[in-house]
Amino acid sequence: MADIIFYIIALSTCLFAFLTVASRDVFHSAVWLSLTLLSVAAIYFYLDAQFLGVIQVLVYIGGIITLFIFAIKLTAKIGDKTIQQANEQALLSGLAAFVFFIILFKMIALHPWAELQPQAPVFSLEDIGKSMLTTYVLPFEFLSLLLLAAMVGAIVIGKVRK
Repeated sequence: MADIIFYIIALSTCLFAFLTVASRDVFHSAVWLSLTLLSVAAIYFYLDAQFLGVIQVLVYIGGIITLFIFAIKLTAKIGDKTIQQANEQALLSGLAAFVFFIILFKMIALHPWAELQPQAPVFSLEDIGKSMLTTYVLPFEFLSLLLLAAMVGAIVIGKVRK
């Protein structure tokens, strides 16, 4: 049953990634990308890497995709139907992607994965949270102020002027 769940998540990741690059509307591509990143977060949670899953959702889906959608909405005429949305080099790019896939597949298949299993220390979310609020509290707060300044700047830029 665990393998079936993994393959369902992996298949959804591949499907959403394909829809991201195949969509003709840039806004729809951003939505498909967010679902792709959510599927990657699901894989992290499935592999018991909760911290990476939470960071994936917060930073990439919550921050980066929001930024993409904000930029799409601020860019004039990006979704205009008169702008050509097709790739003129589809055959060449498909061939390059296929060659890259074959090379990547060969590299993964020929790599001795069983020999590279170091025993890394295991940290829980509680350990990471405690260290972020004790040892690394100053960089954590600086980052929060930086993100707040970016959000205020985005609001000022996006404000409709009369």
